[in-house]
Amino acid sequence: MKPSLKTIALLSTALLTAYTSTEDKVNDLLQRHMNAFVFVEGGSFMMGNPGLGWALGADSYPAHKVTLDSFSIQKYEVTQGDMDLFMEVTGYVSAYKNYDKDRERYPSRFVAKLPAVAAWSDAMAFCNWVGNSTKKTIGLPTEAQWEYAARSRGKMYRFATDTGEAIASVNMASRSTKVYTDPTALPLPPGSFPANPLGLYDMSGNAIEWVQDNYQPDYYAYSLEHNPKGPKSGQIHDSDSTMDQQKVARGGSFSDFWGNTTVTRMNIPQSLIGLETGFRCVKQN
Repeated sequence: MKPSLKTIALLSTALLTAYTSTEDKVNDLLQRHMNAFVFVEGGSFMMGNPGLGWALGADSYPAHKVTLDSFSIQKYEVTQGDMDLFMEVTGYVSAYKNYDKDRERYPSRFVAKLPAVAAWSDAMAFCNWVGNSTKKTIGLPTEAQWEYAARSRGKMYRFATDTGEAIASVNMASRSTKVYTDPTALPLPPGSFPANPLGLYDMSGNAIEWVQDNYQPDYYAYSLEHNPKGPKSGQIHDSDSTMDQQKVARGGSFSDFWGNTTVTRMNIPQSLIGLETGFRCVKQN
C-alpha cells in the first residue's frame, strides 16, 4: 500500500525540521566559538619557572626568552555538549579506544555543560573542524601561546586568576579530594570563576588543557625563541604494548590546587583521555 500524500508531506516536514534543527545548532556552535576568541597582542616574555616556587617539576626549567606573534585564544574551555555535536554531525570517533565505556562508567563527567573529555587527537580534530567550517586557521594553542595568555601576556602571575593569586572557592576551585568516587568532584562549567586580566577563564584549576606541543622533559633547555612549537617528537609512553607519543597539557585541574600554576607542565599520552582533561582553541591572526 502506497503512503498517502499527507503522510509523505508529514515525513518530509519532520525530516526538514530535524535537518534544520541540526544545522541551526551547528551554526550556533560556530558563531559562539568565533565570538569567544580574545585577541592577544604578541610580544616577548620569560617562559617557564622563574625560580619562585611556582612549580615542582624539573621540566619547567630553565626560564627562557620567547617571542610570539599576535594570536587569538578562546576565553572558555570547549564543552562536552559542543564536542558531542561535532561527533554527531561529522561521524568522528574518539582516538581513545575506551571512550564509550568511560561515558557509561562516569556519566556525570560527560555532562553537556562541563569541559569536553577528549584525547589530544580529538581536541585537535574539533578545533580544525571549527577552522575548516569558518575558513580560519584554528587549532590547539602552542605551549608558549598558552602560557603567555595564561600569564596575561607574560606577566609574573603564578596563577591565571583575576589577581594572579589563588583563593580557594573565590577565584579558583578548591581541591577535590574524592576524584571520580564523589559525583561532586568534577570540573565546573566554564566561566565559574573570575577571568584573568585578559578575559580568559579557567586557565588554572578546572580541566588540565591540551596544547599542540610534543612533550620532552628537557625541551626548555633548547627551545627556539621565536614562535616555538615544541620538539619534533614526544617522549614515548609504553603501556599495554602500545607505543604512544606524549603531548603537553597545561593549567592543572580540579583534582589539585597548588599544582594549578601558569608554569606547571603535564605529559599525557596523545591517544588517552583523563577525566581531568579539556581544551580550548586558538586562531592564528
